[in-house]
Amino acid sequence: MDNYDVKNIITIGASAGGISAVSELASGLKLELDAAVFVVIHISKNSLVEIIRQQIQKRTSLKCVVAADGDRIKKNVIYLAPPDRHMMLEKGKILVEKGAYDSHWRPSIDVLFRSAAATYDSCVTGIILTGLLDDGTSGMTAVKRSGGVCIIQDPEEAEFPDMPQNVLKAIKVDFKAPLYEIGYILSDLHSRKPCEVGTVPDEVKLEAEITKRLSSETTENFSQVDQSKELEESLWIAIRMMEERRNLLENMTSYNDAGRNERIFQLGKHLNRLKRLLLELGANKN
Repeated sequence: MDNYDVKNIITIGASAGGISAVSELASGLKLELDAAVFVVIHISKNSLVEIIRQQIQKRTSLKCVVAADGDRIKKNVIYLAPPDRHMMLEKGKILVEKGAYDSHWRPSIDVLFRSAAATYDSCVTGIILTGLLDDGTSGMTAVKRSGGVCIIQDPEEAEFPDMPQNVLKAIKVDFKAPLYEIGYILSDLHSRKPCEVGTVPDEVKLEAEITKRLSSETTENFSQVDQSKELEESLWIAIRMMEERRNLLENMTSYNDAGRNERIFQLGKHLNRLKRLLLELGANKN
């Protein structure tokens, strides 16, 4: 009988070089893994996702499927985001939506990670693999702030090291490991007592709510309200830039003074105001 009572969630994000990396990581996942696995690989909208799924399936004993909207979450299954759609999580259920691009991508690693953190908080294990630029850093930060476990592929092993390196700069990760070791780490983490979801930080919930709303708005709706769309996008970019600044300040461990702490506090206050304003803009359109 299928077990839908999933406690542990594993989210995996990869970009350039990601198909090969995810396939290798999947080969180390065991059937007794007490978790559901969700994978976003940044691929173009014309990618043949069934071929990608088959490549991953050949390397793993877990079932690998392309996620569909409304799917119930089952453990020991790898869910692969389809091209040109965001994959998000609700309690026990998957949402697949075509909405606004996030960091120029759809599907987006950050969208998946934020929704997972807001829904399953400390029961989430986030994994960032090979890729360019800083995609996944924002989502991994949400996992970290929610008490989840953060793992990166060793940048020295990654075909494209930018993504794991940028996560490493932004937060303190729990594990930095080559691909072949990550399966062992996950087996150890999820062989223990099932995780119990606690209290999600308000900021993570707010972030996920914004992400969910922006991701569920179709491009057709946006075309009808171009001015509103441009304002929302500008606010979203401003939020991202301010968060990067705050994260940089928080991780500058070389000094710790009252001025730095005050700037972190003020940035956090203004970020929350902007996020609530973005939500209010969306509510006023409905």
